[in-house]
Amino acid sequence: MSEPERGTPWAEEPATREGRAARRGGDRETRREVVPKPRPVKDGPAPEEDVPLIELAGVRAGYGAIEVLHGVDLALRPGSLLALLGPNGGGKSTTMRVCAGLHPVTAGELRFAGRTVNGISAQDAARLGVCSIPEGRGIFANLTVRENLWAATGTGARLEDVEEKAYARFPILGERRRQLAGSLSGGEQQMLALSRALGTDPAVLLLDELSMGLAPMIVSRMYETVAELVEGGLSVLVAEQFARAVLPIADTAALMLHGRVAAAGPPAEIEDRLSSDYLGG
Repeated sequence: MSEPERGTPWAEEPATREGRAARRGGDRETRREVVPKPRPVKDGPAPEEDVPLIELAGVRAGYGAIEVLHGVDLALRPGSLLALLGPNGGGKSTTMRVCAGLHPVTAGELRFAGRTVNGISAQDAARLGVCSIPEGRGIFANLTVRENLWAATGTGARLEDVEEKAYARFPILGERRRQLAGSLSGGEQQMLALSRALGTDPAVLLLDELSMGLAPMIVSRMYETVAELVEGGLSVLVAEQFARAVLPIADTAALMLHGRVAAAGPPAEIEDRLSSDYLGG
């Protein structure tokens, strides 16, 4: 595979933004205009509105002789939030690793904006604008907050710009910029991980178990921030065990069970399916 590069931007307005605003409590103006995002295809055409930015078509993957994903079909469309739900062990994290170029596909196709990219490396996926925050956050515990943010400058961003945006979004990080990341609270570490990821100016953000180990109030604050990012044009795939945390802001949702997508569709439909045996409703 030839080395990819960032191409011309996306600039279309997500068609489902009104639905998200309604689910979050009524009409609300978009907080900022849609920010153009680089398309994840080298020298390819700008993706049409109905072409997913990330798509898994019959994807199989596993660890050694053990297959974990058994023909997964999934599609993340431009400017939307897709919630990947299900219990631990259902295949969510492996699916996220496949999307990030961290785990190989053994059958089926992984596509970025319609282009098959089986075998893509994590480095190339990142160059194409796909940024992942793994389960556990992936921060450098022995570095300061500021030094962690500096890691985002490898994409060409200026540290001053990364810091300015991070501290404006999460003022507590500015107060703790000289503090070791390992000494931060779980919520502050998640804020740092998100700020560092956004410093790379991604087109697609992959979030694996954003709520893990966080107090409900912090979870709500983090997902409020994610919703604002989607309103600004970012495309987000979230793997989440706790469905109620993300369903109110999702455009589409999918339920993974035993390495397969058992159901996919509008959040309300998926919530109805989950309410009796998964959400406890």
